[in-house]
Amino acid sequence: MRIVEILFSPTGGTKKVADALVRGLMTMADEGCVVDLCDRGMAISALHFTPNDLCVVAVPSYGGRVPVPAAARLALLNANGAKAVLAVAYGNRAYDDTLLELADLAKAAGFDVAAAVAAIAEHSIARCYAAHRPDDSDLRELVGFGQRIRGAVDRGQIRCPALPGNRPYRAFGGVGFYPLPGDSCTECGVCAAQCPTGAISPMDPRQVDTCLCIGCMRCEAVCPSHARHPASDKVAATQSKLAKLCADRKANELFL
Repeated sequence: MRIVEILFSPTGGTKKVADALVRGLMTMADEGCVVDLCDRGMAISALHFTPNDLCVVAVPSYGGRVPVPAAARLALLNANGAKAVLAVAYGNRAYDDTLLELADLAKAAGFDVAAAVAAIAEHSIARCYAAHRPDDSDLRELVGFGQRIRGAVDRGQIRCPALPGNRPYRAFGGVGFYPLPGDSCTECGVCAAQCPTGAISPMDPRQVDTCLCIGCMRCEAVCPSHARHPASDKVAATQSKLAKLCADRKANELFL
């Protein structure tokens, strides 16, 4: 069986969740590959899938929704009946309609949804919330769940689980965070090359197209000089706003 990891993970938290699931799903006889939806140059519509493929489709929750570029790129896939394990990573507040929206996108692309996860990952902006998650306990749980899913798949005992969420989906509240370079920026262009939406000018990385920027924080995560950050006052305001909502350690939610 081929295990395909299809992910949109600008800062790496979603990838940690997906990687753990893949570890549980794979056997020594399986082949693995990765489809990076952050790579805006990838010829996504040319990818080929079969009903024998088992795919982990993983995205972060942005304001309770699937990130717009991830949704657009998933819509280009022709899954051809491949089985899918859906994963949504969120920063300890709530994932709202993200998992249901991801399931709708997966089904429209031709996936046969077998299982789903809503997992906690460090908040990409207010990093004091869900800090260092998924942690060792989370990863063990996700690997174990992957093993359970694989067993169900091998026995032919899969069905699309009921997932929480609402239609119509909640309205997306906008971005609000645009990481900008500080004095230590060397204009190396790494951020521009790896921006999922092409919002940063490759000729002048100090220029950001706020109509394209989705506030994913990938530029901050990949900057070798640690020079890009959102405005500190906005980060502080977000931390204060989320204090009560994120006070408790939330558990991962598993659907099979």
